[in-house]
Amino acid sequence: MAVLREQDISIGHDSWRQWVDAARTQLAEHPQVPAIAANPRLPRRTWAMAVRYTLFILHKRAPGPGVEVRVAPWGAVKILDGPASDPHNLTPPDVIELEPDVWLRLAAGITTWAEEKDAGHITAVGERDDLSALLPL
Repeated sequence: MAVLREQDISIGHDSWRQWVDAARTQLAEHPQVPAIAANPRLPRRTWAMAVRYTLFILHKRAPGPGVEVRVAPWGAVKILDGPASDPHNLTPPDVIELEPDVWLRLAAGITTWAEEKDAGHITAVGERDDLSALLPL
């Protein structure tokens, strides 16, 4: 499941770097803001490409059909070995859903899986509902 075209990899990488730099700057300039609230103001395209790029990296790091990671509205990937999707509904037994800001904070190592999960920012169904071993990217 491709979330990023080959010709967009460098754009995705640049968008990802821009998001990380902006989030870290935001936190440095506003030390009273908790890391879990990092949410820099950037163009929608930058956010989309950063999400797609990081999902692309996650898929390269842990390919497989067993867990679907969804970051709506910009992408979803299937990762990790395990049972594949049911041929009738195409959804694997393990599904993780995150908002873009949550996903990018996790991917950057700004927050941890436990912090975001405890805050109720991660929806996960299935036995493999913890990606902390794969994060940060």
